[in-house]
Amino acid sequence: MRWAEMQAPIDAVGIAVDDTGVCAVRFGGAAGPLTGGDPVLDQAVKELTRYFAGESAPFTVPLSVRGGSQFERAVWRALWAIPYAEMRTYGQIAAAVGEPDGARAVGVACNRNPLPIIVPCHRVVGADGKMVGFGGGIWRKKLLLELEAKVRIEREFGLF
Repeated sequence: MRWAEMQAPIDAVGIAVDDTGVCAVRFGGAAGPLTGGDPVLDQAVKELTRYFAGESAPFTVPLSVRGGSQFERAVWRALWAIPYAEMRTYGQIAAAVGEPDGARAVGVACNRNPLPIIVPCHRVVGADGKMVGFGGGIWRKKLLLELEAKVRIEREFGLF
């Protein structure tokens, strides 16, 4: 794996790529030595920088998802489908992957998501709309959701 690190409003973010695409996003910085000059790594950093700058452009960087059970991979695909600045409940994701009673298992799959932010597990909330269970910490989840809500409001009301 090749690593880059960037500073973001939620602290340092580490991004790793393999020969296929982005294979890890890590809160708190890189988990390995930093490398440079990798075009996919550079693209990932550029797209994450745009995301944190409030640009709602979709991520187009190639992904390399390693591991995960069949259920976890189904949950990660469902997370990928959540539109920018929208939220779903754990129960809604469970139903979407064919396990209507699997809300807790969805929470576990979200916690094991190797590509947070890019595969937006932060957009999943409790049944009552409360922010619960985020591997990066609730404070990060809150900041990510606030960023997206601000961008959505500005876009919808033509403020900027």
